Amino acid sequence: MWSWIAHLALFGLLVAAAPVAPFDPLDPRSFVLLGLVGAWRYGWGAVHLVRSLVYRHLVFPRWRRLAESRWRAFDGLPPEEKERLLPHVFLVITSYRYPTEATAACYRAAIGEAVRYGGRVTVVASLVEPADRRLVKEVFRALAPPERVKLVLVELPPFGKREALAAGLVAVSRRMPRPHDVVAVMDGDTVLTPRCLRRSVPFLSLFPDVGGVTTDEAPLPRGGPPVHAWLALRFARRHLYMSSVALSRRLLVMTGRFSLFPAAVATDPAFVARVREDHIDHWRLGRIRLLTGDDKSTWLSLLERGRSMVYVPDVRVLTTESLPHRRFPVGATQLMWRWFGNMLRAGRAALALGPARTGLFLWWCLVDQRVSAWTPLVGPVAIAMLAVLVHPLLLYAYLLWVLLTRTLLVLGLAAATGRRLSGLSPLILWFDQVYGALVKTTVLFRLDRQMWTRQRIRADAAGGPWRAASAWFAQAVAYGALVLAVGLATGFFELPPAVAVGGGS
Repeated sequence: MWSWIAHLALFGLLVAAAPVAPFDPLDPRSFVLLGLVGAWRYGWGAVHLVRSLVYRHLVFPRWRRLAESRWRAFDGLPPEEKERLLPHVFLVITSYRYPTEATAACYRAAIGEAVRYGGRVTVVASLVEPADRRLVKEVFRALAPPERVKLVLVELPPFGKREALAAGLVAVSRRMPRPHDVVAVMDGDTVLTPRCLRRSVPFLSLFPDVGGVTTDEAPLPRGGPPVHAWLALRFARRHLYMSSVALSRRLLVMTGRFSLFPAAVATDPAFVARVREDHIDHWRLGRIRLLTGDDKSTWLSLLERGRSMVYVPDVRVLTTESLPHRRFPVGATQLMWRWFGNMLRAGRAALALGPARTGLFLWWCLVDQRVSAWTPLVGPVAIAMLAVLVHPLLLYAYLLWVLLTRTLLVLGLAAATGRRLSGLSPLILWFDQVYGALVKTTVLFRLDRQMWTRQRIRADAAGGPWRAASAWFAQAVAYGALVLAVGLATGFFELPPAVAVGGGS
């Protein structure tokens, strides 16, 4: 509340102190360019908003009623019969160097949820550290679950999350699950909320082609107010976009925080092999082995198989979130590098599948991910040029425009998703869009550079100085083209008369 009061007071002071502009605010040089880009961005955002509301308030409630009606058939059965007929759930949990309290909270919630589920549950803990193994055993013994809840420990060297997840899936396949059984994968810092299994598992049998189910997420942030505001904003936007894409029975990712798959899919040797070792081929960078982004690999596997995906917006899991560096800009940059790298690498592979495999709307969303790497840079570049060309007070007008539009966007997002967002969120949103675009476009030319700080996974540019130099050159050309295009549109640059009229020398 206080953050919003401070934000609105600051905005009011800036408006009150605004001088009379000695220029036409509707000057075509600024209005046309920024108006066209804004119409594209805000129009596309409005499409996602409408689709999200339609999915969550019209389509999904019907699916929920259908899923519940099928599940109620199990409620009147004797415990032994119910245990036999319910899908056996295998909870594959990967843990590596999470804080002790986060690991303990994860397994307490997972085992408690296994008890509430009512059917058989096998918790497959894929662990590296001896201390984690002792902790998990202690938590399991302390909770003393019934016989139908089992614990399986998979011990392996620190080869990364991909190997840990693949080893967990292999451990599941060795237990010969039935085709209708369920494999849920989750990170060791995820906290399951009560009845999330009971309310998620039925959706895997809702349609015959469902290949995966994932749920809403909410952060348990660790850090100062900017960290809280940034993460809350990102998860609210995730909720909106996932709901929008889910209307097409596709998703943007099968998140590793908590996703469910039919056992027949998750134990398929090709699926496991893709989790363990995935790659993309790039014309300049060659073959890039994917070290992070296992959740994108599972997503691509489902797209290639033509399987549909379901987003369950009324089930939420909690995820422990912290920045890998105590300084917000540095930590945010490191996370953006990983997130955007995974997104761009997987998006490249998904686009190659074509709209026939991905679905037209998802395919266009993937195209927009590429476009949106550049559009947030148009406004700042155009305003900087116009401030020189027209008047410096345009910078002040742009500040007011940013505060007004981002405030309205944040308030609309909060209303549409039901999330509580901070008064810092409007400025954080602008930071996420503009600075995020700089990071995203930098990553775009360096897809071979991968980083996962907590697991000490890092892959720098291969191929020596030539490949690094080619990345800088390609990026400079792209930025130069952007500046030239904006400069021509604003009149900051002018074509020679012969070029302008299409004449020759």
